[in-house]
Amino acid sequence: MNKIKGYSATKDLLKDRVILVTGAGQGLGRAAALTYADYGATVILHGRQVEKLEQVYDEIEATNKAQAIIYPLDLEKAEDKDFKVMAQAIDQQLGRLDGILHNAASVSGLSPLENQTLEQWRSMLQINLIAPFALTRACSPLLKASPDACVIMTATTFGHNPTAYWGGFAVAKAGIEALVKIQADEWEVLPDIRINALIPGPVNTPQRAKTHPGEVKDTLIQPEDLMPAYLYLMGPDSKKISGQIVFCQSNEWYDCDGL
Repeated sequence: MNKIKGYSATKDLLKDRVILVTGAGQGLGRAAALTYADYGATVILHGRQVEKLEQVYDEIEATNKAQAIIYPLDLEKAEDKDFKVMAQAIDQQLGRLDGILHNAASVSGLSPLENQTLEQWRSMLQINLIAPFALTRACSPLLKASPDACVIMTATTFGHNPTAYWGGFAVAKAGIEALVKIQADEWEVLPDIRINALIPGPVNTPQRAKTHPGEVKDTLIQPEDLMPAYLYLMGPDSKKISGQIVFCQSNEWYDCDGL
């Protein structure tokens, strides 16, 4: 995929589609959930804090354009059976699943490797790498049944180019890129399903505020500014694109392998 700039989606881009968004209660997940609903999708709002999910749900319902469903689940504690139950609930309630945006993330602060604990690594690997793998695997029968299914994994610049103090978080996100390429290769014989990783870069989100507390927020790109990339990768216009690591900033993005 070459550099893309100025993408504009049609308003019915995601009509009749069912899309699961993890970490939908705030930041990029919230922005993506609202955007997908605005473009016609029925959105499954996943998160750990029900109160935040309810706020996003109310915003979607207020538009009268699409439906939304709340599905709370603590990814840090989730096991295989929990993801299977989630997939079964989606099948029973909605009968289909056309896309997953894996946006939920957790970082236990920045510190040297020697100061990071085994518990912190277990938590970061579970939430940032193991859970996206397990949830995608549990939902794969539904995705394969869709006429046009898409999975978007959220990667980071610190996973693509690891640097000091990011420790287990960077390792988990580097693993996401490997996971995307492996899964894309295995799905290569399936023309109606694809998977890509998206690197949002510096964005004004609660997660960013935790790791960069002294940063001037007004200088950062807002989550809404990145939504054209999220729409493009989730919608049918990217049907032949799979296994890509995409870096985006505002309404412009690149295939990282081409840089």
